[in-house]
Amino acid sequence: MRQIFFIFLDKTSFIRAGIAQLVEQLICNQKVEGSTPSVGTSVSRIPLVDGIKAIACLLIVLHHLAIYGPMSDSAYPLMPNIMDWLREYPRMAVQVFFIATGFLLASKLIASGSSFVINPIQVIKKRYFRLIIPYLAALTMALWCAALARYWMTHDSIPSASNGYQLLAHIFLLQDLLDQEALSAGVWYVAIDFQLFSLTIFLFWLSDRIQQRCPYLKSLFWVLVIGLVIISLFVFNRDNFWDETALYFFGSYGLGILSYWISNKKRPLLWFAILSALGVIALLVDFRARIVVAIVVMLLLGLTRRYGILSDHLIPNFLIYLGRASYAIFLIHFPLCLIVNAAFSHFFPDQAQINLCGLFLALGISIFGGILFYQWTDGPSLTNKVRLLMPAGFMVSGLLVALGGY
Repeated sequence: MRQIFFIFLDKTSFIRAGIAQLVEQLICNQKVEGSTPSVGTSVSRIPLVDGIKAIACLLIVLHHLAIYGPMSDSAYPLMPNIMDWLREYPRMAVQVFFIATGFLLASKLIASGSSFVINPIQVIKKRYFRLIIPYLAALTMALWCAALARYWMTHDSIPSASNGYQLLAHIFLLQDLLDQEALSAGVWYVAIDFQLFSLTIFLFWLSDRIQQRCPYLKSLFWVLVIGLVIISLFVFNRDNFWDETALYFFGSYGLGILSYWISNKKRPLLWFAILSALGVIALLVDFRARIVVAIVVMLLLGLTRRYGILSDHLIPNFLIYLGRASYAIFLIHFPLCLIVNAAFSHFFPDQAQINLCGLFLALGISIFGGILFYQWTDGPSLTNKVRLLMPAGFMVSGLLVALGGY
């Protein structure tokens, strides 16, 4: 059996290369770029950003494993309290991504100034393709994995067969706004991320244009961000009607933007106290645990960047690497978990201990598969031709699955 395994690795260069790189990144004692952060340090070099993204991503994968698929139902009697916790609380980890993404965007806006959005459409277009290429590749895989899973099990966690309108809605990130069933878990986040980015770029471009006519309005963009954060926290985020739009989530996203901005200001502690007080007032009006998470992460990132309160050495190298691959893991984990669920449901339907092992196996496969997916989508192997053909391949796959009755 061992000889067969190594023959397979020898003949599969893609997997071999992925394992080699994974071992190099996760096992070797290789120094990851980064230094103790200070004012003016590039945010991408703060290991804490990657570390908290990695933890948030793993929590979301565990959350989806707990709520989707029959393995968690079979294993539930073995650890009901843990399962209940995983089904309820880790979903709030998505706030970490909103804060971190807003934090990163603010670093680019402050570093580049008005030059960053001379052509806002071009900036938004670039962001769209950066999100959409791995997103469509993962959804294509999700379509075929769902088709395969239907042969082995019947479960409400399997997305329904797609149609052309639904596929187009996913390509343009409009599936929730058009009331189309999602083809994979968590894809709503990609649509909201794009909305938030586009809204922020528009605000920055608009404020820059106004400032050109009225130079005395130097801080207009930050006033607009603060105003929208307040409206989001006190109005939109309290009404689930808006949870398919950026307005619902801008409170968290804007806190990330403001956290980076404040870390550059004089007397940052005063500013952070004011921002925290605003969050506390919002919680007194309507307590939301997700906003508590957003405030804590906002303070953690901002104070770390300004004062270096957490040493880089406290964040393990493997966690930093997982943070960089977190988007890929987030995208690909559901179809991989769906296949593991289908296999264990088919072969071990009523064996709780084995299904518990299946949950751990699915977690490991999600991480390893996500890293390989990250290496492919982020590497030179993804040519411009592949990028252009990705939407077409997604559409063809969806229609083939639908026409085949899978």
